[in-house]
Amino acid sequence: MRKQALWIALAVAVVVVVAFSAQAQDHAYVGDAKCKMCHKVQHRSWEETKHSKATESAKNSADREYVADCLGCHATNASEELPGVQCEACHGAGADFKKMSIMKDRDAAVANGLMIPTQATCDGCHTGTDHSKKVVIAENLHNKAAIHDFKNPPGE
Repeated sequence: MRKQALWIALAVAVVVVVAFSAQAQDHAYVGDAKCKMCHKVQHRSWEETKHSKATESAKNSADREYVADCLGCHATNASEELPGVQCEACHGAGADFKKMSIMKDRDAAVANGLMIPTQATCDGCHTGTDHSKKVVIAENLHNKAAIHDFKNPPGE
């Protein structure tokens, strides 16, 4: 009986460790290079935007001192390892939806972390206070200088 309890406890411990390790990997960031593999047109268009150069812009600003807090809006996941407002800043961390088999099914992609940007997405950084300009996403969907070329623009 004691041996059986020990095996059960060991099995439970393994399940807990596997669950925590899988949870830690959920929605990991992959970086824009992974997105570019399938979304070349959108990536090329995004590279020309201020969003792609946001970290560089913050660091080179003559108007204000660059501090780590700037990365909250000027880098993806507030990390210098993901400079600029990359794909995942608006669409969510892509590790769980980057596979073609998932991306081809919008519902599956959303279930795996894909975010469809809304006004609230933009409002996270574009607050209209201090130096952040308030923007209306609906007015910028075809503004390639602001966002990027869309394959399927939201709301259309």
